[in-house]
Amino acid sequence: MSAEISILIFDENKVRAAIIEAGLREAGHEKVAVVGEILGLVKRIETLQPDVIVVDLENPNRDQLEHFFQVSRSVKKPVAMFVDRSDSEAISAAVEAGVSAYIVDGLKKERVKPILDMAVSRFNAFHRLSRELDEARSELAGRKLIDRAKGILMRKRGLSEPEAYRLLQRCAMNENRRIADVAQSLISASSLLGDL
Repeated sequence: MSAEISILIFDENKVRAAIIEAGLREAGHEKVAVVGEILGLVKRIETLQPDVIVVDLENPNRDQLEHFFQVSRSVKKPVAMFVDRSDSEAISAAVEAGVSAYIVDGLKKERVKPILDMAVSRFNAFHRLSRELDEARSELAGRKLIDRAKGILMRKRGLSEPEAYRLLQRCAMNENRRIADVAQSLISASSLLGDL
């Protein structure tokens, strides 16, 4: 991981924040900001635009955990969270919220950098998989539109399936549009005309 990344540390305990900051600086990270108050945290994150967020909650209650899980969902950044105690419900909630590393009773200066590296790698892998899933869903939806449009053309024009596809393809090329977009237009027009 590049030493040029910016890191935001949230910890209300200044001593523990100093331990994390020292571990990161010893590992070569110079862009480190420390925030000690929960009030206005999301605004600070938006202002500082850190590449990674490190949260240390010591003994968090349910409300604190839920607040940070909401932060994790909204900021779309790798989040490494250190807590002193936890239970399986909190761990599940952390994973669901997209927390990249949830470390129970593991705050030691020499462990901060490897944990941070793992959090960034896990975050990147998760977002790559999410992007691929979105693309696959979009492609599947596009194929369904194309199949419906081919069905309309086959029924209305008496075309075979390959001929209907070629017509959609030719129209898409002529209009410089995606085939799925042309198919959607045909389906919409056919629906307006009451042909469906």
